[in-house]
Amino acid sequence: MKHTIALIDDDRNILTSLSIALEKEGFNIQTYLDGESALIGLSRTPPDLAVIDIKMPRMDGEELLKKLRKKTSMPVIFLTSKDEEVDELLGLKLGADDFVKKSGGFSTKVLIERIRVQLRKKDTNIEENKNIISHGKLRLDPMQLECEWDGKQLPDKLTTTEFLIVKELAKRPGIIKERSQLMDVAYREDTDIEDRTIDSHVKRIRKKFKKVDNNFSAIETRYGSGYRWNVK
Repeated sequence: MKHTIALIDDDRNILTSLSIALEKEGFNIQTYLDGESALIGLSRTPPDLAVIDIKMPRMDGEELLKKLRKKTSMPVIFLTSKDEEVDELLGLKLGADDFVKKSGGFSTKVLIERIRVQLRKKDTNIEENKNIISHGKLRLDPMQLECEWDGKQLPDKLTTTEFLIVKELAKRPGIIKERSQLMDVAYREDTDIEDRTIDSHVKRIRKKFKKVDNNFSAIETRYGSGYRWNVK
């Protein structure tokens, strides 16, 4: 079955070139020139993955991602024009799964490979992990990528990457998981990931849980080691 990719960018040339390249690779394509039209279109016809430019008129990529993350955990790859780390860190806080930089020579091949990595991660997670995971107040449904805490669904859904991190920690409570182990789980085929990426994901995960439980403390930081799911 063909995967559907949504491309959101105000540059028509980029939309055209990416559409042609991705269609040659066997993908179905949806295109949008701004965030507002994309939000409507993605809600009506959800794709398997979205590639979103950060800087756009009529709702930029950051605002679009905030709104999407209230409804869906589908993988999102940001296109950024800057080389500065601030763009990447902000995007991770908002819930982006990956980045491709436009500056310094935009590589369509790199983007296509990043898309394939995210889709494989999503499909593998659904195929291999069909059993419900329950521990204390936590309930995870890998088939639906749904997460509940104390009988309540999180207002902001976990992204696929965040879900994999929570699942890895929760399936063996009390066991410390090093950052490198969490990186292997969350970014199985991407070796160009740094420690701070996992830290940013964990910070955002905690924030989402605290929206339903301000005293949430199940994810414990073990300084110098990594993280563990608190057994208390």
